[in-house]
Amino acid sequence: MAPRVLVSDKLSPTAVQIFKDRGVEVDYLPDIGKDKEKLAEIIGEYDGLAIRSATKVTAKLIEAATNLKVVGRAGIGVDNVDIPAASRRGIIVMNTPFGNSITTAEHAVSLMFAVARQIPEANASTHAGKWEKNRFMGVEITGKTLGVVGCGNIGSIVATRGVGLKMHVIAFDPFLSEKRAVELGIEKVELDELLARADFITLHTPLTDKTRNLINAKSIARMKDGVRIINCARGGLIVEKDLIDALKSGKVAGAGIDVFETEPATENPLFGMENVVCTPHLGAATSEAQENVALQVAEQMSDYLIKGAVTNAINMPSITAEEAPRLKPFIKLAEVLGAFVGQVTDDAIKEVEILFDGQVATMNTRALVSAALAGLIRPQVADVNMVSAPIMAKERGVILSEIKRDKSGVFDGYIKLTVKTATKTRAIAGTCFSDGKPRFIQIKGINLEAEVGEHMLYTTNQDAPGIIGLLGTVLGKSDVNIANFQLGRNRAGGDAIALLYLDAPIPEDVLAELRSNPKIDSAKPLHFDINGG
Repeated sequence: MAPRVLVSDKLSPTAVQIFKDRGVEVDYLPDIGKDKEKLAEIIGEYDGLAIRSATKVTAKLIEAATNLKVVGRAGIGVDNVDIPAASRRGIIVMNTPFGNSITTAEHAVSLMFAVARQIPEANASTHAGKWEKNRFMGVEITGKTLGVVGCGNIGSIVATRGVGLKMHVIAFDPFLSEKRAVELGIEKVELDELLARADFITLHTPLTDKTRNLINAKSIARMKDGVRIINCARGGLIVEKDLIDALKSGKVAGAGIDVFETEPATENPLFGMENVVCTPHLGAATSEAQENVALQVAEQMSDYLIKGAVTNAINMPSITAEEAPRLKPFIKLAEVLGAFVGQVTDDAIKEVEILFDGQVATMNTRALVSAALAGLIRPQVADVNMVSAPIMAKERGVILSEIKRDKSGVFDGYIKLTVKTATKTRAIAGTCFSDGKPRFIQIKGINLEAEVGEHMLYTTNQDAPGIIGLLGTVLGKSDVNIANFQLGRNRAGGDAIALLYLDAPIPEDVLAELRSNPKIDSAKPLHFDINGG
């Protein structure tokens, strides 16, 4: 059955066609995003939801979206999506951070020029038949210091444009490396230094708890007198009242504001101020950008729903369409390893360590970690998946560590999962052979090679004669067929394990008989979803 996508905001007809061409059923209802009740009524029918900024994906809507797997935002800002709620429900949230990068960067530079030369006011005055040449005394930008707060996709473009305009560009971004700064021809500084040195400050950071109200009375006080501020990012980055006070006092000489605390902004104290240029959230408003983000979101959502590729996800590691086929068997392996430990562990999990050896260490291990956590948690929380698992593990206080190393054994690559509770440590390792099927290669430090089946039985015992016969006899008399039987031990007379691949689930009475036998230390039935995901 083909996946279904609802487009609830206005999107390019070409984007709608992309969904159809990729084999996705699509309903184009561009006004329904504004009707919360109607949207909640029908959202349960869809696997995907494509939106712009008008649709609000709230926790209430997510609760009604029983089949939803992905939300695609045509644009960069996702503050109209409740990402924690989506993550807990296992819904991937994607955006399109590159489609409107140049357009938004160009708008920021345009506002910088407009503020520096008071172009909108001069234009209005001239159209009114005035000739106020002396009134509009501007400033040059050449040779001035441009402070870029947030040097990601958009900020880095603005930075290079500033360099091209012969400005001295300084940037604050916790993730900006010295090497990248050198490549851009800019200087990396801390925020306080940027505020103190910049003649123009332009904001290009997402709105988070850490960045909200970043520009306030306290930060403005650190700035140069006569600074000019540009914001084409998010309205909540600036405390508008504090900016207005600074504009009135002259501390801030001018501002170019494209985004506001409340939108649509039909009324705002900034409007009408002589030294302020305001635009109605036009950062991405070019025909090229609108088309680009629409096409990108359609391609990304289609690739995920049809191929399993994850691109530009906010709450999930990316998996490219090229790496998806190679990665898929190891995602299943990681999930199976987690599921094994999850089914044999009854106590609360304290720590999880995941070792990637050989070729697996070169893969997208973030996706593999998510898969292992999903398998580990699923025996307790049935509807967990790769999106929600890391959130759940964090909420439960699980300490997670990841190790990568070069090939160290006979296998080209393998994954080893070690889980600690308050009383026990359990470890299991596995690999994938050329057939793409997962195999267990070590349990409790005991080497073996076992195919993974849908129904399995795991037993532990002291190494002694008669165990094979005991298991075969008890299962055989109850008509439980054994498809595969693997044994292992750490030494003669030491700890031993058996892993049986069965054709059907083991009946409770048969399990009880095995557990009552003094030769068997423990017997655990296992179930693996070998065909899913």
